Amino acid sequence: MAPIRRVWVTRAEPGAARTADRLAALGFTPIVAPLLTLAPLPGALDAAPTPESVAVLALTSPNGVEAFAPLIPRFRDHPVFAVGDATAQAARAAGFADVRSAAGDIHALARLIAAEAPPGPLLAPGAREPAGDLPALLPGRPVQRLPTYAAFETHAPAPGAFDAVMLHSPRAARALAADLPRPASSGRVAICISEAAAAPLRPFDFAEIRIAAAPDEPAMLSALGKPPAPV
Repeated sequence: MAPIRRVWVTRAEPGAARTADRLAALGFTPIVAPLLTLAPLPGALDAAPTPESVAVLALTSPNGVEAFAPLIPRFRDHPVFAVGDATAQAARAAGFADVRSAAGDIHALARLIAAEAPPGPLLAPGAREPAGDLPALLPGRPVQRLPTYAAFETHAPAPGAFDAVMLHSPRAARALAADLPRPASSGRVAICISEAAAAPLRPFDFAEIRIAAAPDEPAMLSALGKPPAPV
């Protein structure tokens, strides 16, 4: 298998640009061709409950933080539980004062909420099609999902030349599986944020499917290894 240098970044903007910058800093050649694009849902925030009726906020992505931004001044003092460090950082930057990170996936978030969140109703703004079912993981607590944005497939063609492809979500992996010709996977490496993101790729001919040691981008970058030395 050839060394990895050219890395296809499939995640939606603005995250794709940040990933490309990190790859370039490590010595890789990023190829940005998002398979998903994000858009806010018109009128979604009109369905938000009053701050007085919410005890805790759960945030599962930086995109969810951004889509919820117009309401943040009303909820600024609510405790926030974030799925990972990037989401927690985005929440703090947006103005939330009390933010805790689960540093993991949706299951880690549910465990953290169960262990540390004050009692009362929980509001979970986020994607229309979330990666996990937080209400089901917290059966003893009232949880209101608030879909604020949606992801749409771009059907972007695969780059002509790439050594590895990064899949930051199961949704991106499903989009790849729907459109990628099977021969285009041959000899290449897939870097997946989780087993759920790897599952749609199993029927393909990837030389290797690597699952990040933790469900975050630093672990995905670590899974790439080091690029070959410049010639």
